[in-house]
Amino acid sequence: MKKIIQIISLSFAVLLLTACGKDWLDLDPKGTTLETSFYQNEEEIFEALVATYDVLQWGGTDGWTMKLGLLNAASDDCHAGGSDASDQPTWVAFDNFMMDPFLGPQSGLWRKGFTGIYRANLVLEKLETVEGLSDEFKARTSAEAKFLRAFYYFDLMRFFGNIPLINKVLPADEIYTQTQADPANIYTLIESDLNDARNTFELPETLPSSELGRVTKGAATALLGKVILYQNNESRMGEAAMIFDEVINSNLYDLEDDFGDIFTNENEFGIESIFEINHSNNQRGGWGNFGNGDTEGNYSVQFFGMRDYVGPDFANGWSFCPVTEDLVNLMQNDPRFSHTIIDGNMLRQQGASYSEGYQNTNYFIRKYAAFQDDRALDGEPALNWGNNVREIRLADVYLMAAEAHNRSGNDAEARSYLNRVRTRVGLQPASGVGAGLLEAIYRERQLELATEGHRFFDLVRTGRAGTVLGIQGFTVGKNEVLPIPQTEIDITEGNLKQNPGY
Repeated sequence: MKKIIQIISLSFAVLLLTACGKDWLDLDPKGTTLETSFYQNEEEIFEALVATYDVLQWGGTDGWTMKLGLLNAASDDCHAGGSDASDQPTWVAFDNFMMDPFLGPQSGLWRKGFTGIYRANLVLEKLETVEGLSDEFKARTSAEAKFLRAFYYFDLMRFFGNIPLINKVLPADEIYTQTQADPANIYTLIESDLNDARNTFELPETLPSSELGRVTKGAATALLGKVILYQNNESRMGEAAMIFDEVINSNLYDLEDDFGDIFTNENEFGIESIFEINHSNNQRGGWGNFGNGDTEGNYSVQFFGMRDYVGPDFANGWSFCPVTEDLVNLMQNDPRFSHTIIDGNMLRQQGASYSEGYQNTNYFIRKYAAFQDDRALDGEPALNWGNNVREIRLADVYLMAAEAHNRSGNDAEARSYLNRVRTRVGLQPASGVGAGLLEAIYRERQLELATEGHRFFDLVRTGRAGTVLGIQGFTVGKNEVLPIPQTEIDITEGNLKQNPGY
């Protein structure tokens, strides 16, 4: 595939680790070294592992392809937004489900995913061939690389459905011959990798401050449960429930007392966080290097902000992902509203101003809002937001556990987990059994996790996307996945086949 070819054929840039703490994943290029002569010791292999983590941050791959923003736009949480309908056509196409093999965010998402997989495969290969590595280093590094490979494969499966299975570094004569694998075989690899990771003794349960952002047992276990839940196999719901119970019963995580504290920069890696994607605001990046995570900033923050904003607290943004009026109406009396949604009308009444962008509703995302106090002091501020993405947090796990227990016949445990989430924000405990309880769990996920990028995949995996998103243009049997990028089909001379309907 063309994108994979580019990664394999170029000399690997040597990437060095910088400061500790939140920035342990920061990368500074320092020359180039041929891959064949570089990976000779633990330090160099660790740099390759850091480069594998680095792909998690990418948001400028073949356009603006931030998973968080794109999934919000595709769901009923948000519209695409921007300055006008031509601002980011790939986002608009995903929002109204008008993608085709040439139009949409698929190229960047495909490239990002397979770059991460290639880098993970490279790390795993070198761990087996380089001499002199300690057993502890090999075990932990392997566990982290397998988690990351599983993470990238899970994203690719959810976005595309039909993808090649590549679990080794491909020689040149095999690159063009790759074909799509049976999805069941992809999920087998994902689950195997996550089980290997979480059962590795050397993978820690907790991290020192100098390593925050690295994978833990809890992250691997939570992701495994999510992968099983997503496959929607009723016979495995009990298995998923037990896996989520492991995370919950570890007592390593707890709900934040104040829902509003979850997404503050001061509370990154808080007690509720199980896995975060690290971003940094100190890399001084600019427009010359904003592509594949080179700035290490969270571009979604800039996208979500109010365009031409003048007023207190918030910084200027680009008005993407305005919150839908349906979500506003649903959350109007919910105690999480003010921590989830910015009411632009209220700001205007207080003297603030902003320009109304495309699909404007006067409601904006609050959880990843651009605040003046968080602006980078160096480089281009728009590209250097340091807000971490809360990829997996305990409330999400509680609600996935509630669903799995309900669907495996344990309504009492399902209600217990559901009500922990509700009680945290002062809501009355929910009752109910069976299908009614399941619907309450789905509704709670929509409210608790609004604008966090979960909603679209939740609707797809539970078969409700056609009903909920049909008004946006969603076609059942087609829009559950994106089209395979046409460039990838062309470069393999048809070995890769297009998804149905495209």
